[in-house]
Amino acid sequence: MLVVHVHVRVKPEFIAAFQEASLENARLSVQEPGIARFDVIQQADDPSRFVLVEVYRTPEAPARHKDTAHYQLWRDTVAAMMAEPRSSLKYASLFPGEEGW
Repeated sequence: MLVVHVHVRVKPEFIAAFQEASLENARLSVQEPGIARFDVIQQADDPSRFVLVEVYRTPEAPARHKDTAHYQLWRDTVAAMMAEPRSSLKYASLFPGEEGW
């Protein structure tokens, strides 16, 4: 399992719109066979900061995800909402194992 944390800081005036676009992307993303989990979390003490927690079943799944229409719509919709470029960190899932997802 590959876990990716995508860190996003949104301009304050776009927080609600970013939430809406990201939740729709997440709803569609979890339907992809290569995605085990897709969480959208918002920082409690700074609502302009979000982390997308993406759990992929295979190393190829992120590229397939980026080829979907819903990802491309999300990417294009939220681009102007970001206060700075998004960043990501990649992790290997140790627990739960694949059977736990």
